[in-house]
Amino acid sequence: MLFDLFKAKSTDDQRVSLMKTISWRVIGTIDTIIISYFFTGKLTVALGIGGFEVISKMILYYLHERTWVRIVKGKWS
Repeated sequence: MLFDLFKAKSTDDQRVSLMKTISWRVIGTIDTIIISYFFTGKLTVALGIGGFEVISKMILYYLHERTWVRIVKGKWS
């Protein structure tokens, strides 16, 4: 079940980081599509921009999240 992922035994569980990454990107991508549509007035362009940024920002967020987990746990090396 989806909520079982949030009952992780440790705070650095990678599954939790992945779920947070996905949920945040859904919100961020909707925002990007709306803003892109506002500026361009073209839904296809807005969807294209949103589609590209969803992948790039999911990767960046996940790396950012995992880096902070390592810093907090003192495992940065």
